[in-house]
Formats: sequence, C-alpha cells, structure tokens
Amino acid sequence: MKLSKAQYDEIAQFLGHVQPTRQSLRKLKERFPRYLNGVMKNAAAPVLLELANEVDFAPSLMARIVLERFLQEQEGTIPSKTLINSMLRDSSQIPDGVLANQVYQCTVNDCCYGPLVDCIKHAIGHEHEVLLREMLLEKNLSFLAEEQLRAKGYDKTPDFILEVPVAVEGHIIHWIESKASFGDECSHQAYLHDQFWSYWNRFGPGLVIYWYGFIEELDCHRERGILLKDCFPTDIVTLRHSMAQH
Repeated sequence: MKLSKAQYDEIAQFLGHVQPTRQSLRKLKERFPRYLNGVMKNAAAPVLLELANEVDFAPSLMARIVLERFLQEQEGTIPSKTLINSMLRDSSQIPDGVLANQVYQCTVNDCCYGPLVDCIKHAIGHEHEVLLREMLLEKNLSFLAEEQLRAKGYDKTPDFILEVPVAVEGHIIHWIESKASFGDECSHQAYLHDQFWSYWNRFGPGLVIYWYGFIEELDCHRERGILLKDCFPTDIVTLRHSMAQH
C-alpha cells in the first residue's frame, strides 16, 4: 500500500484533532505526588497506570519518569539509561516491591511504548526478514545475510547483500533492506541518514521494502540508487535471464 503525501497529510490532520496521547510534563509534575498517596492506600492497585491514563501519557514513559525519580532519591545520583532500561524490562530488579508492581502494570498495558512493544516490533521485523530470505531462496538468488556480513567485520549492513546484482524496474540492485513498518517522512529521513546512504556508499544502489506501505513521494531517489517498494518485486531480472534473452 502506497499513500500520496496529500492522503497521508489528511490522515495526520484528522488524528491531530483526536485527543492527544501525551500531555505536558508540567501537568505530570503537578500530579506526581498523587502517585505516592494512591499506593499508600492500596499497594496492589494500578495507581501509576491510572494516573498515566488520566493525564493521557504513555504508561511506560510515566513508569520511566517515576522510576528515575525514585532511583535518584535513593542513590543521590542520576541513574544510567542502561540501568533504567534493564529495570523496565525486568521489574523484579527494582528494589521497592510496590514500585516494581506499579512499573510492571504500566509496561504490560502500554500498546505504544516500552519493552513489551519493543519485543513485538522485533518479532515482527524478524518475521519479515525470514519471509524475505525465503523469497530470495525461491528465486535462486545468492546472497549474504546481515549476520554473515557482520562476521566479516562490517559494522553497518543491510539485511541482505546480493552476490550477483539484479535489476528491478530498470534499476540495478546490490542490496535489500526489510522494514516491517510504514514509511512516513520522519522515519524515512532518519533511515536515509542513519542507514540507507551508508549502504549506498559502501555497497552501491539498493532496494528498501516497506512491508506496510510508504508515502509514494518518498520514492524519489531511484536515479541516485535507492528504490522503494511495498512488496517483494515480481519483475526481477537476473544476469542469467538477461544473457538468455540475448
């Protein structure tokens, strides 16, 4: 599925009139003392989750804020992100049992952020990489996977490097990157900066598959060597196929 920028903007504008998903931190700070009062009355009640819903803030982000404040007061120093992330993934590491329960309730009830969502995203991403691998094998295309490339010492690699380049819609393709997401302007620009242009610089032109679609105007770098698709291409031309035609 590809959307025009106009269609995407229309959807985004509509969502902008829906009740926002976050409120200002100022509002959070004003309501922060209520968490302590709530858990003192009933330690098992999902006070932190209810507070996050009341101020329309992501529960996992609310849990992070409270956990950071708790650890800072306990240790007298600002806790590291590594420690915070570890405790959010495994709340049993939190030294306070009541807070551990509150954090756990927040992370398992957050559909947008947090360690549980990260695991789901990772699983979906891996599922589509496996799907792409199977399609490449079905087409008898020789490739090196990301783990093989890393074993060779490459630090930043696409999901698959084709050992013999192919042509897709008249464009030469040396590598393929799988993205199990929708390609919007913000995410695509970040990927271009952090990944795609690096791949292009090291391996040549390539193909990015946004399995859940993308804004069609973003497919504007074909001539420079980055092609976007929303599915595995059906019109792949291999060297063997090209030689047979001649």
